[in-house]
Amino acid sequence: MSENALRVASFNVNGIRAAARRGFDEWLEDRGVDILALQEVRAQDSIVQKHFEGSDWHVLHAEAADKGRAGVLIASKQKPDATRIGIGEAYFETSGRWVEADYTINGRKLTVVSAYVHSGEVDTPRQDDKYKFLDTMLVRMPELAKHADDVLIVGDLNVGHTELDIKNWKGNVKNAGFLPEERAYFDKFFGEIGYKDVARELAGDVPGPYTWWSYRGKAFDNDAGWRIDYHMATPDLAARAIQATVDRAESYDKRVSDHSALVIDYRI
Repeated sequence: MSENALRVASFNVNGIRAAARRGFDEWLEDRGVDILALQEVRAQDSIVQKHFEGSDWHVLHAEAADKGRAGVLIASKQKPDATRIGIGEAYFETSGRWVEADYTINGRKLTVVSAYVHSGEVDTPRQDDKYKFLDTMLVRMPELAKHADDVLIVGDLNVGHTELDIKNWKGNVKNAGFLPEERAYFDKFFGEIGYKDVARELAGDVPGPYTWWSYRGKAFDNDAGWRIDYHMATPDLAARAIQATVDRAESYDKRVSDHSALVIDYRI
């Protein structure tokens, strides 16, 4: 951590072991990250802890009961004051989709969440679970805002909020990830609940910057992406955001994951 800024990175690694083979560790070593949030870790906790063994990272990992699926993690250079696994709903207790860590930084209490929302699939139980999780977020987010001075919820939320967030939005209005019903939740997150979409506020009304591209076809080469990875912050923290960067790979063959890391610096 620098004297003036806290660097927070959110990265869906699509399997930490596969990501490590593709250069994740080298990326992390050079990036100057203070707090790292990962999604789709997709490994047993013993494997994850061994991966960070010998480093100066304090690691909180929620393994999913479904082996090889989901899994979220927060790693930080500063030891957290307290940690919690789960979003507070028993149905998702072992889903590996939500972890919280509290820190005291310059006398202020900061809560950081790494979240992985279900991808969903129209007219299936997977979509039902997605809505149930988003409903639970509507409850938990205000609770966290009362719990801490600053709250930062980051992760792969699997919804593009507006037409600016998906390159080919017209072809996806009936697909999971851009359904009007899903987007309405984000209207609430950034409306009545009062959180801010930090990357969007820094970028302005421009397409993207996208954070996910399908491995199929030429999506990456054509930048036909989706902006589905977020930093959602309470207003005071959002106002202290300095810059946001999507660490997009130089080329398709150098990708660590089908997502790219979203890295944002905050004044502290």
